[in-house]
Amino acid sequence: MTDQNALERNRRRASKNMATFLHETAADELKDRLEFVKKAFTKSAIVSACPAVWRKVFDQGLHVLASETLNLDECSHDLVIHAISLHWANDPVGQLIQARRALKPDGLFLAVFFGGRTLHELRNSLAQAETEITGGLAPRIVPMGDIRDLGALLQRGGYALPVSDVVSLSVSYATPFDLMHDLRAMGEANAMHDRLRHFSRRDVFLRACEIYADTYSGEDGRVRATFELVVLTGWAPGPGQPQALRPGTATSRLADALGTNELPLKD
Repeated sequence: MTDQNALERNRRRASKNMATFLHETAADELKDRLEFVKKAFTKSAIVSACPAVWRKVFDQGLHVLASETLNLDECSHDLVIHAISLHWANDPVGQLIQARRALKPDGLFLAVFFGGRTLHELRNSLAQAETEITGGLAPRIVPMGDIRDLGALLQRGGYALPVSDVVSLSVSYATPFDLMHDLRAMGEANAMHDRLRHFSRRDVFLRACEIYADTYSGEDGRVRATFELVVLTGWAPGPGQPQALRPGTATSRLADALGTNELPLKD
């Protein structure tokens, strides 16, 4: 799905003057979450394509660049963070397995990356414009998973106590072209393997901007763009972790714990 050479080229080009606000937001979000974890982490690893930003928040950890093969030693970290890059992975489950192998028993894994509603406004506008003008569709925005599907990745990766949730961000721009410029500056330009290998028609983008402005403008005239940050949390299996009981072995009723009356279902 992803042309890794194109992705690296986009990231190198963006690194000269990178737009980092989403990385900064994601890093702060994970830092806040870690404050609620009652465990001290002494040997962390952060996988990202923007280590300069993540070092500002996690200055004590090992920082490695996101790639298909992670440069992490087995069973050597008590915390692994996978930062804003899993959506580009050709083998996301493989990435999670590599991270789990790098964790010590009872080590914590956190991943934050873009989810399925990210840029849905731009995706819809481009699709409608291209269909109208050319009669077809070209791959332009990388497919991103739904939260219901992404949570299952943790179980496939062998993690215990898996949790997935979403942080939705709405960002405004003066025009859709400003959004596209920002995506390029983030290193998030099109790097799909099946992308068009020639310049797209200008009238497609002009029509897409018209559709975007007509459909997704606010009262202030600025257009809105959605960025959905999916956060995955899981633990490397270890001794002493809570274990789910077998169905039918519970000794207490949920209704008693909630202080309510239990209403039997009708046949």
